[in-house]
Amino acid sequence: MTKVLVVEDIPLNMELILDICMAMNFIADGASNGEEAVKMTQREQYDLIIMDIEMPIMDGITATKIIKKNPAYANIPVVVLTAYAMKGDRERFLSQGCDDYIAKPIDVPSFMKKMEKYRKE
Repeated sequence: MTKVLVVEDIPLNMELILDICMAMNFIADGASNGEEAVKMTQREQYDLIIMDIEMPIMDGITATKIIKKNPAYANIPVVVLTAYAMKGDRERFLSQGCDDYIAKPIDVPSFMKKMEKYRKE
């Protein structure tokens, strides 16, 4: 079963993403900032990380870079989930170590389709 870490500081967004993950039969945990996400990845092994960018304490790019330095996470996909949706934002985040990109607001069918490609049996 796919184990997902959702990193999101807005409770309503967190609830929606966790609900979608559960509906897809993923096991999902939540972290409210990048620092918390880094600590969780030191204790648990996840198959996928869904990472917000703009968060208090530690932003998503900084957290992604720290997480990816851990050999156990070097090849674990990090999907950026962000309101940054201007031309060039996707490429900017991918060039900073993220593996995929989803713009907010979340389109649930598109989000689910994208998550399918990360499903582990």
